[in-house]
Amino acid sequence: MNYLYENQNIPKDLESYIKTNKSIHPYFEMNFDGIKPKNRCGFLSIENKNYFIVPKISSKEDDNLNIFIYMILYSYDIKISNEDLASFDNTKYKYLEIFIRYFTNTLLQELKKGLYKTYITKQENLKVLKGKYLFEKNFNNFYHMNIHCEFDEFSSNNDLNKFFLYCIKTFKRYSSYSNIHKCEAVFDEVEYNHVDINRLNIKFDRLNLRFKKSFEIGLMILKKLSPLVSNSNTKSFAFLFDMSEIFEKFIGNLYKDIDSTTSLQTEKNFGNLKLKPDILTSRKIIDTKYKLVKNKEDLKTNDKYQMFTYGINFSIKETLLLYPKHIYDVNERLKLGKDDNLIKLEMKSIDLKSDKTKYDEYIEEIKNRLENINA
Repeated sequence: MNYLYENQNIPKDLESYIKTNKSIHPYFEMNFDGIKPKNRCGFLSIENKNYFIVPKISSKEDDNLNIFIYMILYSYDIKISNEDLASFDNTKYKYLEIFIRYFTNTLLQELKKGLYKTYITKQENLKVLKGKYLFEKNFNNFYHMNIHCEFDEFSSNNDLNKFFLYCIKTFKRYSSYSNIHKCEAVFDEVEYNHVDINRLNIKFDRLNLRFKKSFEIGLMILKKLSPLVSNSNTKSFAFLFDMSEIFEKFIGNLYKDIDSTTSLQTEKNFGNLKLKPDILTSRKIIDTKYKLVKNKEDLKTNDKYQMFTYGINFSIKETLLLYPKHIYDVNERLKLGKDDNLIKLEMKSIDLKSDKTKYDEYIEEIKNRLENINA
């Protein structure tokens, strides 16, 4: 197994692949002394070689990979048993397979209950009148037997199903999992088109809400997956995650389990000021920072202003900046403002390292550490 570390130079033999694939340039930092992942972790599969870019949490390489996987699963609420995780042999499966299988199984479970259909307005030239007679189009149609009509049809050819079919066609390039083909067969009447994932406008209601989980996982995979140019017929790709995003989601979901009053990414307008703290509880505002700090001397002025602004406008006097423990234990207390405008700010770090090898046990241990931080 080939390990690489975030913010450390990659081997020279990989540099050419990174340089020739502009789609993943934003994920890497390129300097005269080399190329390094820019707070990005995940998987590179190049010419049938798998490289794992992992965070530097533990001194054991396998532990770093397991912790990274556990953080992703919990961040995106992906339910995979310890037994299923253990069945993935790293020398046989690419870790992308874990997520493709979860997406496929979740989608297939809902498709068995019935395919989502909607009424779609269509216009056709028919032999008999169906629906609304289109007067203007039929005005010069006197010598033809057909009639221009507009009608509603209860169809599976809607945007949500087109998105799922696009996911399936894409994921088939990287996985031979049998359930992918079962899902594809269900969408046999859905028109296949390229989907721009940055311009999706899919709404969920009581009729299609059961497909929302599959949609979120499929979209996550598409956003993280980047095909790479290869010199052979093998499927080379990058599947990379922003560790700042993962850390925020991971800690946010832990807080939601610990405190039922927790809300994530709560956006609120205060006049012309729009604020959206990472984590908001009834008694504290928490912002996650995926960076290396030693103490309050490393605290940026902008971070102070940010937490003071949150506290004043949300009328919550207790705030916390939470960092992952890389090397240093951070435990600082500051006071921002004074009198009625006094905001208390804590700087703390959470150790993500653990000797727990099972997913459930690991999550429980980190959750207990977070509870102790809040005590």
